[in-house]
Amino acid sequence: MIIVLLILGSSLYASSFADQTVSWLEERGLNPRSIVLIIAMLPLIELRGSIPVAILLFKIPWPEAVMLSVLGNMVPIPFLLLFIEWIFKIISKVPLGAKFTSWIFARTRRKGKAIERYEALGLVTFVGIPLPGTGGWTGALASRIFGVSFWKSMLYILIGVILASAIVTPLSVMGKLAVN
Repeated sequence: MIIVLLILGSSLYASSFADQTVSWLEERGLNPRSIVLIIAMLPLIELRGSIPVAILLFKIPWPEAVMLSVLGNMVPIPFLLLFIEWIFKIISKVPLGAKFTSWIFARTRRKGKAIERYEALGLVTFVGIPLPGTGGWTGALASRIFGVSFWKSMLYILIGVILASAIVTPLSVMGKLAVN
């Protein structure tokens, strides 16, 4: 029960940001499928926000919503895995950036103990359980911090994203049924 409440809470946490993002993208004339893809690519929102938006707001059938969301969630992952260390090195040259990178690395190390210990199962679980501060973006950062290879990271994050979709989709479909 507590897990369901945390998952729903994380959806609410991302929902106001998702709502603002959807409005902004709609004002620019993007179609619903493009909006779902873009939302799934964004940190904080990712698939946890894109599936409910697709199913509840845009009335996209759930199989298509999942496909678009998984695809969108995975698009930034290879770039993050390849360039995140370089990006953080550049950001760290500015005092505020150095403070931010120190905070994000410490937070990820603290939350990523399971990744360090169990690698595959830890990374899949970390990405797959849709709680605040977890997901593909944080999983990519954690996999780099703990030295997981690029291709293993891609596979484990993909499996985690699919697991997250298997959790978020039924909750969104149940929400759709409750609304109707």
